Amino acid sequence: MPSDSKRDRLPFEPRKNNQKKPEKTAPAAPKSKTAAKSPKSSLRRDRGNANLSAIPDVVSKRMGRRMAIFCGIPSIMGMSSLLVFYWLKTNNIIDLPPYVALAVSFGFLGLGVLGLSYGLFSTCWDDDRIGSLLGIDELKTNIGRTQDAWRASREKAKPD
Repeated sequence: MPSDSKRDRLPFEPRKNNQKKPEKTAPAAPKSKTAAKSPKSSLRRDRGNANLSAIPDVVSKRMGRRMAIFCGIPSIMGMSSLLVFYWLKTNNIIDLPPYVALAVSFGFLGLGVLGLSYGLFSTCWDDDRIGSLLGIDELKTNIGRTQDAWRASREKAKPD
């Protein structure tokens, strides 16, 4: 179970540092006109101001793997079920109405859509920790964080 300080943080919220920020000074004028227009120099400056709420690379790869598994397996089963029903019908093994094949394939594809969400929310959002295999505890924590973020955004959007 995460500690209270981790639970209070929203997903991908930066950890609070007790260090004082240096005072901002006016930006230095560019030495030449070509340096000011160079797209590479502006990219280098913007990297320091990167969005702190962005998903860390380690976490996004972890999410991608989990979503591929929890979405990919049911989706493949949904598509292959149509082939299986076709094979059963053409070889006169079993005679099922077409709506059964449609319902089964839609059921598997629906599980694939749910698997996308489950893969996202069951991933450990801390870049230091991997999390459990099924991610039940992470799912509870991440849904709680998301609900807290929704509540905070609704309260912020309310007119006073």
